[in-house]
Amino acid sequence: MSPTGKPDDTPARKAFYDAIEPESMRALWSVMSGIITPEPKSDCLAFKWSYDSVRSRLLEAADLITAKEAERRVLILENPGLKGTSKVTTSLYAGIQCVMPGEVAPAHRHTQSALRFVLESAGGFTAVGGEKTEMAFGDFVITPNWEWHDHGNSSDAPIFWLDGLDIPVVQFLDASFAEGLGEDQQQITTPIGDSIARYGANMLPLGYEKAAPTSPIFNYPYARSREALEVMRRSDGWDPAHGLKMRYINPVDGGWAMPTIGTCLQLLPKGFDGAPYKSTDATVYVGVEGSGRAYIRDLRVDWEPRDVFVVPSWHELRFETDEDAVLFSYSDRPIQEKLGLFRDHRGNQ
Repeated sequence: MSPTGKPDDTPARKAFYDAIEPESMRALWSVMSGIITPEPKSDCLAFKWSYDSVRSRLLEAADLITAKEAERRVLILENPGLKGTSKVTTSLYAGIQCVMPGEVAPAHRHTQSALRFVLESAGGFTAVGGEKTEMAFGDFVITPNWEWHDHGNSSDAPIFWLDGLDIPVVQFLDASFAEGLGEDQQQITTPIGDSIARYGANMLPLGYEKAAPTSPIFNYPYARSREALEVMRRSDGWDPAHGLKMRYINPVDGGWAMPTIGTCLQLLPKGFDGAPYKSTDATVYVGVEGSGRAYIRDLRVDWEPRDVFVVPSWHELRFETDEDAVLFSYSDRPIQEKLGLFRDHRGNQ
């Protein structure tokens, strides 16, 4: 038997396994090599979804069902290695949502935390916990768990965004609750821009006490994030694998903006030829600007703006670009870090 293998079966052992199975017992030594693996092992596959294709299908769906009927008109980006699970990775969900002109996605709340990364919007808005915000291309918007939220489109063109949720985590913990408000839109009780003014200027209101693990800012405008990357371009802080990569933070404690989902924005300069990198957090990437190539083990992924691709856990990743490019990404890294499980590696191995 190899160190990572299992003991050979004998007729007597097999008879023993058969005898204890009706009693809801299993011999650990017969399955240990499959449940405690030498390195991460997952059915999650590297894959890319072309935005043009998803967008076209969503417009077809818009002729079939209204946003109100659907509650959320979303096409799930289901990992081909995890069919039937509604998962993009083993711990995360991804979908692309469409709201047509004049429509509202009705107010509801749930224990799952959600992010929105805006792909197209010239008049879209979302309301979270009594505050409304406009949604523009590249904005990163948070819906904390158990906060009322609704979405709408006051423009004359459809709007689209990527939804990322921790649905599989909450499902695994058997902690899912959800309810509808009973109204299409919640009452707005806070002026537009209040949260970013109150918490997004490197200041906090005197006497503020942390009330939740999620950032009190719920819209991180792309214009501000992109400007930060552009200023940093002039520095010598380029990472050989990531280029310039920044994480979105909670201004209260400097931690991740969301407790279960880590979000980042990175700039890859023209001619970037990245070093190999792998980590335990399976990651979803979204093209924002420019185009490039991602080499995920033996798979080459050519991506353009708004395309979505996934890199499974412990899969070596390397980027190349022929022009400046920007990527948004999210993963379950905050959970792994809290549990002491996160691990990464640079270079070939």
